[in-house]
Amino acid sequence: MSKNLYIPLILIAVAITILSNFGSTIDAIKHLTFTKITDDGLYWSNFHYTYVEENQWWRLLSPIFIHFSLAHLAFNCLWIYVLGEKIEMVDGKKAFILIVIISSISSNLLQYYSQGPHLFGGLSGVIYGLLGFCLIIEMESKNDRYGLPPALYLFMIIWLVLGFMGILDLFGFGKVANFAHLGGLVSGVMFAMIYKYFIKRLD
Repeated sequence: MSKNLYIPLILIAVAITILSNFGSTIDAIKHLTFTKITDDGLYWSNFHYTYVEENQWWRLLSPIFIHFSLAHLAFNCLWIYVLGEKIEMVDGKKAFILIVIISSISSNLLQYYSQGPHLFGGLSGVIYGLLGFCLIIEMESKNDRYGLPPALYLFMIIWLVLGFMGILDLFGFGKVANFAHLGGLVSGVMFAMIYKYFIKRLD
C-alpha cells in the first residue's frame, strides 16, 4: 500500500479514465456519475431519487475520477501529485484527505445545482480546493511553507475567471465545469480558515 494518499488517488483516476475510454463508455461510468443515468445515457435522475431513495451516497465523490481527454487527465494528475506531495509532507495525510473529501463534495454539489443533471467530472475541483487551502495557510506562515510561487495562485484565479467568461471554450478547452472549480476553491479556503485554529503556529 502506498504511503502517500495522492498516489492511489491518481491511479484510480487513470484506471477509470482508461476503462471508460475517457468517459465515453456509459456502462463504465454509470455508477460514478453524480446522479443516476440510464443505460443509454439519455436520462438523468434527480438528487432526491439518487441519494434519498436509492442511497447512492458514494456519488458525492465518485465524479472526480472521470476524465474526458488525455490532456484533462494529465493536467489534473500532475497538480494532484505536486500539491498532494507538498500538503502531505507539511500537514500530513489527514489534512490532505480531508481537503479532498470536502472539496470533492462541495465542487460536485455546486456544479450540479448550478447547471442541473449532466455529465461532469474530474479532479480540478479538488485541485482548486488544495490551492485555496495552501493560499490561506501560506498567507499566515512565517516562511515559504509549501514552496509554491505566488504566480501559480494568480494563474489559477485568472483561469477560473476566463472559464466563467467563456473564453476557454473559444480556445477549444471544451465544456469547463466552472462551478466545480469555484466550489472547490471556496471549500478549500473555508477549510483552511477552520484548520489554522487547530494548529498552534504556522512556521
